[in-house]
Amino acid sequence: MAGTELIRVRLDTDQDVFVLRRVGRAAAELAGMESQDQIRVATALSEVGREAYGQGAAAVITLGHDQLVITIRHTRPSGLNHSEGLELAGRLVDDGAGRDGSVTITKRLRPRPATVPLDVIRADLAKLAPISALEELREQNRELAETLEDVLRLNSELQETNTGVLAMYNQLSAELEETNRGVVALYAELDEKSGQLRETIEARNRFWATVSHELRTPLNSVIGLVRLLTGPGGEPLTQEQGHQVGLIGDSAQTLLELVGELLDMAKAESGRLDPQPTLVDLARMAGQLHVTMRPTSERAGVTLSHEIAPEAAELYADESMLLRILRNLLSNALKFTQSGQVVLAAHADEARGEIVITVTDTGIGISEEHLRRVFEDFYQVPGSLQVKAKGTGLGLPYARRLAEALAGTLELTSTQGEGTTATLRLPHQIGTPEVERVLIADDDEVFRAAARRMLYGFTVHVDEAADGAAALDLMAATPPDVILVDLLMPRVDGNVLLHEMAEDERLSGIPVVVVTIAPQRAPGNRPVLSKHGLRREQLLQAIRSARGGGEGGGGEENRDG
Repeated sequence: MAGTELIRVRLDTDQDVFVLRRVGRAAAELAGMESQDQIRVATALSEVGREAYGQGAAAVITLGHDQLVITIRHTRPSGLNHSEGLELAGRLVDDGAGRDGSVTITKRLRPRPATVPLDVIRADLAKLAPISALEELREQNRELAETLEDVLRLNSELQETNTGVLAMYNQLSAELEETNRGVVALYAELDEKSGQLRETIEARNRFWATVSHELRTPLNSVIGLVRLLTGPGGEPLTQEQGHQVGLIGDSAQTLLELVGELLDMAKAESGRLDPQPTLVDLARMAGQLHVTMRPTSERAGVTLSHEIAPEAAELYADESMLLRILRNLLSNALKFTQSGQVVLAAHADEARGEIVITVTDTGIGISEEHLRRVFEDFYQVPGSLQVKAKGTGLGLPYARRLAEALAGTLELTSTQGEGTTATLRLPHQIGTPEVERVLIADDDEVFRAAARRMLYGFTVHVDEAADGAAALDLMAATPPDVILVDLLMPRVDGNVLLHEMAEDERLSGIPVVVVTIAPQRAPGNRPVLSKHGLRREQLLQAIRSARGGGEGGGGEENRDG
């Protein structure tokens, strides 16, 4: 940047370096720099000057608009580009660069109004030469004393700051300790409440199961006696008696169905839903449902029909669970449809590898407000038809739990006054399961449940272990075809488990897939999957790879969905 030359200083001898140092500091002071920056400029010039001085060497000090530039020309044949003095000077100023035959030192100026005319600066600088070594030493001692005072002052301020920080740290530590005690107490209370909640849930499930079971026996007896009274072998009844006995039978049958729903929900709540997948003829099942439920639709004046696409005619699922889901959905559709039709349809979603089953009606529909709550236990949509339609409000929640046990989903869409569509999606598994038995060794109960759903239809049996020790016991009793291992588990973790398996001849050959929160390289180059965002096709492909039937554990798409 162009600037105004202030002064030139010869550097023929080492005595001239003292002059350069003093002139440089004075120029920095007259240019408006603070004391510390003045000392930095003077020190940088003395460091470079003692390496550059010699016959014909000189320094030019130039004042620009926003910087002070000192250019030192020298005759050193080796140059000063990487000299020790230049490196030190570069740390003291904003820029120190060496070129052939010269060194340039630059120090930026703070924005300031012009206070000293250039002529005055030149005159003041010209008075500083010559200077003796003794005078320069005295000046440097004075600078050193000023710097020492600044250091002592800063040290005192630092000590005061440290004292304040220490006091604040002690206060925060005390508050944190008190907070931690509160958190520990809160966790203890939460553990206690969680235990009480688990006991309450278990007691409720036992109550449901016990009461439901105990009610079934007398209800079956009542229904049996009604059939005896109204059957051909019984005594003739008057028309009124027949009517009354018929009412008793209908009421008992309704109660028996409600009790059955309660017992089924108790099983679902306690996690005792254990699907037994087989090859299901969906077309035949739809035909059976049409025959059994047609009388209900005819009484209501509603057309009941089914449309099963050829590619969805067969699927691998638990036949009993699937039948309960579809019967529940059709029953609901017929209850709340006064005219029009109810259609059971199924097709294959090849892109997602799923069978999509829908039950569509032209009934009263459900408002958005109530649609969000229809899967809550015991919730019933208020309305005139609801009063006539008997039920507990457990049908849809139970159907959804069954769908989840089958590794599927159940959703409802509806428009009030136009009708409702229930959509059931199930994995499309063609043929028999590929694997007989899979063991999941993971302390995360939620992940074990998710993995069990992903494995539905792919394997016949799924065993679970909450730690490595339990996994070893299960494998010793019944060796699995493949094991899913989490590396982070209590007691015996995944790494120890894999080591124990490698040492045991019976277990060393069992294929392993590692599933973990933080993916890392597993011993033995085994497939490793992240729990986060794990998809069914990834898990199945990793199992195939571990068993030698596929390549890698990535997300290759396949018909298993």
